[in-house]
Amino acid sequence: MNSARILVVDDDDNLRWVLKTQLEEMGYTVSTASTGDDALAQIEKDPPALVLTDLKMPGMSGMELVDRLRSDFPEIPSVIVTAFGTIQSAVQAMRAGAYDYLTKPIDFEELALVVNRVLEHFRLVEEVRQLRASLDRKYGFENIIGHSEALLSLLDTAARAAQSESTILIHAETGTGKELLARAIHFNSRRREKPFITINCGAIPRELLESELFGHVKGSFTGAVVHKMGKVEMADRGTLFLDEIGEMPGELQVKLLRLIQQGELEKVGATSPVTVNVRIVAATHRNLRAMIEDGTFREDLYYRLAVIPLELPPLRDRAEDIPELVEHFYLKTREKQGRPGLVLPSALLARFQDYRWPGNIRELENIIERIVVLTPGDEITLRDLPEFLRRERPMIDTLQLELPPRGISLEGVEKELLARALDKFHGNQTHAAKYLDISRKALRYRMEKFGLSKKSAEDEEESDRSDDSRSK
Repeated sequence: MNSARILVVDDDDNLRWVLKTQLEEMGYTVSTASTGDDALAQIEKDPPALVLTDLKMPGMSGMELVDRLRSDFPEIPSVIVTAFGTIQSAVQAMRAGAYDYLTKPIDFEELALVVNRVLEHFRLVEEVRQLRASLDRKYGFENIIGHSEALLSLLDTAARAAQSESTILIHAETGTGKELLARAIHFNSRRREKPFITINCGAIPRELLESELFGHVKGSFTGAVVHKMGKVEMADRGTLFLDEIGEMPGELQVKLLRLIQQGELEKVGATSPVTVNVRIVAATHRNLRAMIEDGTFREDLYYRLAVIPLELPPLRDRAEDIPELVEHFYLKTREKQGRPGLVLPSALLARFQDYRWPGNIRELENIIERIVVLTPGDEITLRDLPEFLRRERPMIDTLQLELPPRGISLEGVEKELLARALDKFHGNQTHAAKYLDISRKALRYRMEKFGLSKKSAEDEEESDRSDDSRSK
């Protein structure tokens, strides 16, 4: 049975009664009004799901009532009832804002069809609106957790950049939330109603990446048995997120440059280009400037991508956000794993802040899930934490730094520490990383970032073997 409430507006007492009776037999709740003013007064107090109004009424006409509904209550649909079954009156009703119209005498089967169609349409519209609101909450900038100065500064820039059509290049370490930031940019842009398509350039084999990006035509290569639309074409009028853009082969960099400059793509095996309108948001953890020097990344493409560069800070540079992130992941995982009574004492939060988190937010989330799943009791204790969170970090009280009066470069200090640690262990990256309390992957990233020379993989392996033999 229908539960929607319908307001019937008509100055004819008999017709009001007939419509009320028929609609109630269909299962609807019905209220009535004899004038437009009375109808508006009722709507303001208790908005109905649908207004069914006569076209010709003394005082405020049905057209005027529909016009008021469109301006003041746009979420309430209306249907006009008219004795003048002409195209002209129907067009006028639609222009005034009515969703549909009925002619007198009323055909009750048609009445049922029209009312059901209108209510179903607006039910779907409301579902889409609620879904959009849900997406806004999920992918809004406010959903990116943290209040550190570094993060808030980035989000302020990203929010302003979202309103533009410029390409954006996000530079960030792995696990910092590059895709979450890209989605927030899309859902806060003018393209938010259109697709957000993502592709990881480093996760697809080189020989398949071109087809995935640009598509192919049937018969263009062995196995191409049907035409295929690529990710770029799927993102038409929307946003294309190219994650790990630094892994894109040189021959595809040329095609991507053409896409950005001319808005055209050429499918594999095609003889003519396809015009598309996409906004590019790219991301990488690599040092693209160093890759330009090495000749592995095109300089012209870099400047086309980095119209608006965004530097997403690693978790170690926003330690004040860690307690908030821990709380978020702890509550989320506690609910997911069905452990609502599990307690995380605030005294343990310092342990999370003291760690460098080389895997960033992704590592933190995974560790929280492990703790929630494996804790045997109802309260998380120190012994339930991984070993690397239980051990006390040594106090750095022997490192003496002279702070110059004109300021100091933090990156310069970090580069010097890396260089000294590598020198201390004769270039052995494994030992240098352990000494600095970071992962070897994080060390390699910083070496690449600062352009520090590094031993070849063969030298590194030989050094590790030499150390192993000495330890025996």
